[in-house]
Amino acid sequence: MSSQSKMFQMDPDYWQRDHDRWRGRETELDNPNRRAATAERSGQNPRRGDASLERLELRGRRHTANQRDAAGPADQRGAPQPRRALSTPRQAELLATREVEGRNQEWNFNLNPRHAEGRQNAARANRNPAGRVPVVQGNRQAPQQGRRDQHNERRNEPWRRNDFREGGRGRHVEMQGNPHFQRRRPQEVTKEEHAKDKEPFVRKLGYKTMEGLLDKEPSEIVITLAYGSSLKDLLSQQLNSSFIQLICKVLCKACRSKTDRQSIQHLLGIVKDSVFLKVLLPRYVVQMSTDPVPLRRQQYPEYIESILFLLQELVSIFPASSVQEMSMMILVLDPTMNTLRAAGVSIGEHIENSLEKVKNIIHHLQERKRDGTLRTDTHMLIDNQESGPEDNYRTMTIYPTYNEVHLEERPFLRPNIITEKYANTEVYLDTHFRLLREDFVRPLREGILELLRNYDDKGLRRKKFDDIRVYFNTRILVPLCTSTGVGYKVQFDTRPLKFVRWQNSKRLLYGSLVCISKDNFETLLFATVSNRDPVELKEGIVHLSFNVRSRHLLAELEPSDCFLMVETTAYFEAYRHVLEGLQEIQGEDVPFQKYIVDCNTEIQIPRYLTFNDSYDLEALMNRKSQDSEEDTGQTVESLQRNSKVNVLDPASWPSKEELNLDESQMQALQMALTKELAIIQGPPGTGKTYVGLKIVQTLLKNESVWQRRLRKFPILVVCYTNHALDQFLEGIYGFLHTGLVRVGGRSNSELLKRFTLKELRNSRDFRRKLPQHLRGAYFEVTNQMRESEQKIRTAAQHLECTTQGVLHEQYLEKYISAMHWNSLQNGLMFNDLGLLGGRLSLILEWLGLGFMSVTIIPGADPQNMENAGEMQEEVEYEDVEDELIQISEEAELIQRERMIDDDEPKMRTKKKQDADLNELANTLLAMNLNKQGPQRAQQDEGGWQVQRNEKRKMKQKAQAELRKSGSMTAAEERGIFNIWMLSLKDRWRLYRLWLSMYQTDVRRRIIQHEQLYQAAADRLAELRLQEDLWVLKEAKVVGMTTTGAAKYRKVLQELQPRIVVVEEAAEVLEAHLITTLSSACQHLILIGDHQQLRPSATVYDLARNFYLEVSLFERLVKVNVPYVRLDYQHRMRPEIAALLSPHIYEQLENHPSVLNYENIKGISSNLFFIEHDYPEEEIQDGKSHQNLHEAAFVVALCYYLICQDYLPSQITILTTYTGQLFTLHKMMPSKKFAGVKVHVVDKYQGEENDIILLSLVRSNKKGNVGFLQIANRVCVALSRAKKGLYCIGNMSILANVPLWSKIMHTLREKANIGHSLLLTCQNHPKTMTLVSKAEDFSKVPEGGCSLPCEYRLDCGHVCTRACHPYDMEHKKFNCLKPCQKVLCNDGHGCAKSCFERCGKCQVKVDKVIPQCGHLQKVPCFKNPEDFVCKEPCSKILHCGHKCAAACGEECATCAIKVSITLKCDHVQEVECYIKEAAKISQCVPCKEKCTMHLECGHSCPGSCHRCYEGRFHESCKQPCRRLLICSHECLEPCTNQCPPCQRRCENLCKHSKCGRKCGELCTPCVEPCEWICRHYRCNKLCSEPCDRPPCNEPCRKLLKCQHPCVGLCGEPCPKLCRVCHTAELTEIFFGNEDEPDARFVQLEDCCHIFEVTSFDQYMNQEAEDNNTVIKLKDCPKCRMPIRKNLRYGTIIKNSLCEIEKVKKIVQGDAEKNNQLRKQLESELKKHSIIAEQFPVQDKNLSSALQSCPLSLQGLTVIENKIAFLSRLAELKRQKMRLNILLKAKLNIKLLECLIWIDKPRGRFTGQELIDLQSEIQRLTFLSDLYVRCNMASGRKLDSSTEHDIACVQGILECTKKFTEDNERFVKEKMKTLKLALPETGLAISEAEKVLIVKAMGLRQGHWFKCPNGHVYVITECGGAMQRAKCPDCNAAIGGMNHALENSNQVASEMDGAQYSAWSDVANNMLNFEEL
Repeated sequence: MSSQSKMFQMDPDYWQRDHDRWRGRETELDNPNRRAATAERSGQNPRRGDASLERLELRGRRHTANQRDAAGPADQRGAPQPRRALSTPRQAELLATREVEGRNQEWNFNLNPRHAEGRQNAARANRNPAGRVPVVQGNRQAPQQGRRDQHNERRNEPWRRNDFREGGRGRHVEMQGNPHFQRRRPQEVTKEEHAKDKEPFVRKLGYKTMEGLLDKEPSEIVITLAYGSSLKDLLSQQLNSSFIQLICKVLCKACRSKTDRQSIQHLLGIVKDSVFLKVLLPRYVVQMSTDPVPLRRQQYPEYIESILFLLQELVSIFPASSVQEMSMMILVLDPTMNTLRAAGVSIGEHIENSLEKVKNIIHHLQERKRDGTLRTDTHMLIDNQESGPEDNYRTMTIYPTYNEVHLEERPFLRPNIITEKYANTEVYLDTHFRLLREDFVRPLREGILELLRNYDDKGLRRKKFDDIRVYFNTRILVPLCTSTGVGYKVQFDTRPLKFVRWQNSKRLLYGSLVCISKDNFETLLFATVSNRDPVELKEGIVHLSFNVRSRHLLAELEPSDCFLMVETTAYFEAYRHVLEGLQEIQGEDVPFQKYIVDCNTEIQIPRYLTFNDSYDLEALMNRKSQDSEEDTGQTVESLQRNSKVNVLDPASWPSKEELNLDESQMQALQMALTKELAIIQGPPGTGKTYVGLKIVQTLLKNESVWQRRLRKFPILVVCYTNHALDQFLEGIYGFLHTGLVRVGGRSNSELLKRFTLKELRNSRDFRRKLPQHLRGAYFEVTNQMRESEQKIRTAAQHLECTTQGVLHEQYLEKYISAMHWNSLQNGLMFNDLGLLGGRLSLILEWLGLGFMSVTIIPGADPQNMENAGEMQEEVEYEDVEDELIQISEEAELIQRERMIDDDEPKMRTKKKQDADLNELANTLLAMNLNKQGPQRAQQDEGGWQVQRNEKRKMKQKAQAELRKSGSMTAAEERGIFNIWMLSLKDRWRLYRLWLSMYQTDVRRRIIQHEQLYQAAADRLAELRLQEDLWVLKEAKVVGMTTTGAAKYRKVLQELQPRIVVVEEAAEVLEAHLITTLSSACQHLILIGDHQQLRPSATVYDLARNFYLEVSLFERLVKVNVPYVRLDYQHRMRPEIAALLSPHIYEQLENHPSVLNYENIKGISSNLFFIEHDYPEEEIQDGKSHQNLHEAAFVVALCYYLICQDYLPSQITILTTYTGQLFTLHKMMPSKKFAGVKVHVVDKYQGEENDIILLSLVRSNKKGNVGFLQIANRVCVALSRAKKGLYCIGNMSILANVPLWSKIMHTLREKANIGHSLLLTCQNHPKTMTLVSKAEDFSKVPEGGCSLPCEYRLDCGHVCTRACHPYDMEHKKFNCLKPCQKVLCNDGHGCAKSCFERCGKCQVKVDKVIPQCGHLQKVPCFKNPEDFVCKEPCSKILHCGHKCAAACGEECATCAIKVSITLKCDHVQEVECYIKEAAKISQCVPCKEKCTMHLECGHSCPGSCHRCYEGRFHESCKQPCRRLLICSHECLEPCTNQCPPCQRRCENLCKHSKCGRKCGELCTPCVEPCEWICRHYRCNKLCSEPCDRPPCNEPCRKLLKCQHPCVGLCGEPCPKLCRVCHTAELTEIFFGNEDEPDARFVQLEDCCHIFEVTSFDQYMNQEAEDNNTVIKLKDCPKCRMPIRKNLRYGTIIKNSLCEIEKVKKIVQGDAEKNNQLRKQLESELKKHSIIAEQFPVQDKNLSSALQSCPLSLQGLTVIENKIAFLSRLAELKRQKMRLNILLKAKLNIKLLECLIWIDKPRGRFTGQELIDLQSEIQRLTFLSDLYVRCNMASGRKLDSSTEHDIACVQGILECTKKFTEDNERFVKEKMKTLKLALPETGLAISEAEKVLIVKAMGLRQGHWFKCPNGHVYVITECGGAMQRAKCPDCNAAIGGMNHALENSNQVASEMDGAQYSAWSDVANNMLNFEEL
């Protein structure tokens, strides 16, 4: 407790004084409740306001200090943090923040976390993923870090800048990461806000404030209390009884809010963890029983009821974490109630029931907690009613359950009742809930069941499922912050979907439900598509938003987890909102139950309407109906007299002419205004929208009739589509310019843009006008979201970077073991050579992507490296055809209907986010696969730039590997000691393991931030609904789509519109409509046409058999509820309307306006149906169809009509299938068809156009017409045209449908159907053309006829085109005849067409080029000085070759092939410039094939370069193919000793199969042997030799052919029959097969059949032969090993036993292997020189010896390595005795040898041993020679010695193989040289030197030598005190004052001293460290 809390304990009234100081108000002591809460103070502080401000400032300063502390040390903070932009934080908040930081270890994204730790292997080895990444402190680095840390320091600088930019700007600057925060800023300051900081003034909650809240709405109470820390502070204080009672009342009222469940959850979370609940409330309840005042005791039941309600809410939301406190409360409540009851206090039965209910819930929760099933508050507790979840739809889950997905049980369903009434409202709601839920669950359930049934099918990826879409290898990549919460970027495998056209595909549309699982749907994760970008979908990227239950499971997943994702086609979001609404609606709240449920046909007047009410109809009156001006006065008078109408009195209505309505429209208007439920059917073209607008206009004009309260209620207009909503609202705008609000999907209307809810919410004054509690809550929640978002976004960028390239090793160091880190660092041994300058990423080299990828990777097979990443390049062929017309993609249309304004992804900052991501990627990644623009060229060993295709191959290889999911296990990782010895495949697997650990670490650190962000986003969504409600309450008309109405369901329940108008009501599912209505609805107007399109259902069975597709509109019509049908159509010409009436509509009259349409130009008929029988085709993706004949004909006809001078916008092409839509699209280039509309029929309802071309598609032999048999769709298709309708289809199959049969007869009666369409020429009316297919339109190429035009053009030429009805004046015609103009003085004519501009003369003439004098063909107009001469260049390059460029171009590099002699003496063809470059650079690698025959006899597979010119040969690659003991061929490369077989073991028995590798020991089967027959039985185990003889009795079984079996008793019956397969069975092999009583045995392995007596001899003969090779017996026919046979089981088992013995010998006895391991360990320790000279190799060998059990072969490899490395180490030690030049030469040779030894191998071949021994022998001689020459460097040698040295040195330094002859020669010469060049350089032996030094008895540092190497000694102190002359060469020796002559030096060869005895170093004892 703080000191302030202690003060509370000392003074219970402190809270009141504190409250008064805050508020600066007088205390009202006359209030009894206030008097009970506080005592009167003795005095008032006159400066309370100042004190309050002073304390506020102190808090602000305290917070600033804490901000500095939280931000980290000064060197990490960046810029100082500005002041908080919201309310002043409290100390409790800061404490809570620090607690969270402590618990969750707030993550600072440090790029190289190891800098702070240094390079300590012990710390690195402990890779606990839960450990916290330390923060870099300053620039201090560990001494071992070296260059890598300098590089890291440079890499960290931009990151520090990035941190400063993102995290150091404070709160006044808008967040750039999430655009939905950008426009949320306060505009002006009110008196309740700080004038200085523009932040809401947060008041401390006191008694008066809480009292005032009781009068507020529950929603306002929740928001006021939930945001800020005022409530938290209040609940931590000591409170008196009155205040406790008040708090309980306020909290109970707050919990009754229906629209703020997330805020209630947050509010009760504060209560749950408070002192109030844990201490104060129980104490208060206990005090109730001891209260002596009777009056107060009588009030306690009311307070107890509030407490019980509060407890029930708490335990329902927090069942796990609150159960303990709730139990304590019940323990004190129970006895208190008993005491009060005993004292005579009346406690109601409902209170008793509530207590019992809470007791039962707590008891149930306690049981669940005891059995471990209640651990978290992830699921809210639902009040269990008497009926279980299966019986009560209100408790069913919306999402599918495990049982529903896995069990093929059909759920309980009732059909929609469409002919009679429902039993009651509950049955009605239950029916629609279950049907609607089943409509989206069934496709998912049946699809997953089918998927699981086919799961093991090899063709699963190519299989198409009817109900679901399947996505493989799905991975969750990164979290995303959206306006609705945390989403996730998910990637799936696109290879099975390469034919999907994502732009139009209905896959993964917004709102679609997907189910994700990694364990065959044992665990289900549900999510909805939150964003869909076709460009990203091509890459397999989609954004998902997971549901609440799935979010909690995400925390347990690994980033490398791979999922199977299935998608159901249903738009789930609409389902979810409606289903939730159906569960929440109470039966009594359903409006119009007597009509909707009881189907009452007596419609009442609206409740608000009385008989005395009159309507003003002036707005509807027709002022233009009078013909003369004289009657104007009478008209005005008549309008004024008749405009006021008593609508309930039919006689008082004006005439239909006055209202400008026809008779049916007049009836519709009267019904709409006088009936509380009005149904208006509007067939096509009858003016549904027109009538609807008249109705709304009338209602708005007479608002006073139905708005009788102070609070106003808007009219709600609901439409099915966005287009219809836009049309309707635009019509309303004609008479209502303010008070209009549009809610729903994207609007295409510019007129309505400013009325959309999104624009109104973003207006300048919106935030300022909001109530204060919403404003303050909004700022607090958005701040919380910003804080979490910054962490999430940073982590997401890190995670996304890992998918975009290869992470640099410095950022993986934490996750790499110390051994592997050192192995990686020391893998490349080129540091001493200085070959690799600049920054080098070792992990790129290791993965085969870096510098060495084009040469050699040390420790890896170059050939493997070359072939490892080969992958086929996928070439994308782009269409080169003309640009096509723009059509509305169906996917885009569907998505537009689904998306609400708030759902649209905000893309405004995407460019900046991409820039930040690229900047981070450039920092983190060693290879950025997404990097654009020029990159630094990589170089090969000769200095040449890596070609572009090589880079591309590298990137493709890296991309393919990063997409893979398989990674190495931790156990495998621990078994590796040298990562450079791994194959490329295993290197990538190990990299993916490290990467997975990195990703897991990142994800773990932000899980809580994701949870905080999601909680804040949920609360923000509720706040926005409150804001939207505030906007909507001010509106007069609110327009919504049905999707928007589903989402804003809760808002509508609060908005309570009294009048609801539904347009397109017949297309809306009944459940959607019911949830849109509130209990306050008094007037419902349904406008639609049930004979056009019906509501769409996902499941056909539910639509047809359960009548789900029957709308409320249609159902009410079917049960005879009164309705009005509009009878006059104003759209179609009479011929077209005749197709609908009477076939579809019994009566449909033509309005006079449609009788005078002009005829269609160029066609003899305005209506025609073209018949054909060309077949349709199925589309590959989806269940769609296309008909190429129809498509081509319709496109040709469309172009013909355009040629008739019709505007493209006057023509619409309709088709019935999406597949045909895109076939049409491909045939219509925009150049010819721009402006023509192409649509599917279903998306064109409500639209119209002058000319409609209709393609019906279906034409097949089966006679299937699909949904063309549905009258509703036929009605829409035939009713869209105004003036001309042309249909094409197969009428022969359509006529099988009764409706089409009637239509066909109508067409035939008027000759409007046929196989050909008659065209007429406008210019030559008598010329007619019949067309039946697209090719026929070639007869009318220009839309006229085939006659020529013959019009004389302005240029004098005649028009060459055929007759054309367009452009009669030829203003747009281009004359194509040759131009006759002369262009220049030379008389050259223009070569262009007549219509083209002539331009300059292009005729080529001879001209002399001044620069070179060559004669060239130059364009006439061109100056020869500007012309580039094309003659070949005559210059000679510096290489001597002629230049290959043109004369006018710059000389190019010489590319002529020339021969070059390499240092290996081979001649190679290279380009000339390479030869020149080779003179100053390294030599070109020799490609000459190695001609050496290896020890095995095969030719060496390497090249001269790869074999080091014959010194180290490539291993033999020829396959061994020896037969192994297991009967498999050895597939290893050529070897003397075949390793154990690596194939899968094929040994098996009746019980099981061995699962190990063939070369490993098999585990014996311990099941009982199953060899049993009527006569014998084996009693042994299955793996033991049988103890029974073979049975020779005939088998008594009958075969399938009913003939006797030819086998033996107890054996499997042979498949061949003696009768049915005589020839096959008696084929002679052994000789006894044709005997009549012959019996046969069939081998189970190969199925060959043999005569049993002969085969017994065959098997036993081999078994008795002692000289037989140990192996399995094999089939004499096919030589397949016999592994499984009961009769010969004993022989097989004996052979297997022998084989197991051999395996054991090959693998080595484990004990002996262990002994050998220990010997090698001690041997390695003995050779300490290896650790001294080669520490990495020594560590690797030690690790290998400590790793998992090694085979004998593996130990042999280690033994050889120890031997070779020890010899190399001794040679390397000799470097200390050499000068720099000789040291470098020897180092190169040693390095080559070391690389070859360290090469990954499973064994040393004989050739490798020979090569290594030969090369090490060479190095031994060379080292000895270098040492001797170095020692004698100051001496003069005779010529013969110098000659011998040169000869030996030439042989030893040669790059050729060191042969035996070379070795003999060198040995002989070295004998001579050892005498001439003693190792000491003193012409004495080593032994003599030791004796001399010992005799002198001086310590180190007394021996010196003159400039010519002659040795002398200085005695005493060792310091030179006099000068002298060398007796051998007369050079100066000695020195003065202990200072040696500069030309003299210490003679280290005498005593090993490095410094003279008299020197500072020697005096500091460093000279004696060797001693």
